[in-house]
Amino acid sequence: MTVHSCLGCGLPVGSRIDDCGQWQMVRLLPQTVLRLPGPPERPVMDWAELATDGALWDGLSQYRDIPAGVALAHVVAAAGGGPVAAAPGPVAELLGRALTTLLPSGEGAKLLDLAGPGLGTPAAELVLVPVHPQTGEVWQPFGDAVAVPVEATLWAYLAFPPHRTRLPVVGGLPVGVERDDPLPQHPLLGPSGGAFRHTLARMPAVREPWLRAIYTRGY
Repeated sequence: MTVHSCLGCGLPVGSRIDDCGQWQMVRLLPQTVLRLPGPPERPVMDWAELATDGALWDGLSQYRDIPAGVALAHVVAAAGGGPVAAAPGPVAELLGRALTTLLPSGEGAKLLDLAGPGLGTPAAELVLVPVHPQTGEVWQPFGDAVAVPVEATLWAYLAFPPHRTRLPVVGGLPVGVERDDPLPQHPLLGPSGGAFRHTLARMPAVREPWLRAIYTRGY
């Protein structure tokens, strides 16, 4: 924790917590801080704008394991104690190993895939969908798929990976031309175990024996 002081008088005005395993938090002392009007708020984006807004990728910090841990907790709770199979690609890369560790294996596994603006709803029982960064609204899939909320920046990275969407769809380079397309980025960090347990602890479903056992065992 860092304590911030006034440059003029030296009195403390607030504190900041910034640990790699916790959400960032800033607390100001109301009796020592003068509140002034801020800049005008950005107009609320609709879902179509959200899918194409490049600022979402810029907002994904190196601590992306924290929103991944939160998403993992919601997936495990939605699984109901049964097996879950992550769709090949970014979803499996991010959550596949953790789901194999936490949930049982066997037949009848629920498919976990991505859904949202620009993607539609796949044929999956569980779908990772974005939480609107301005309103907190969760994108709702069509049909009977269960929506699993994911922070918008992480969802955008999974749905439209910048290092994959910039590559040409068809064709190739002429003979004798050296490749200069971007190299793949490093894989996503695994979900944060602390964020996973922190999220489960605040879910009513954690009182169920099967989920309580997962919470106690941890990830």
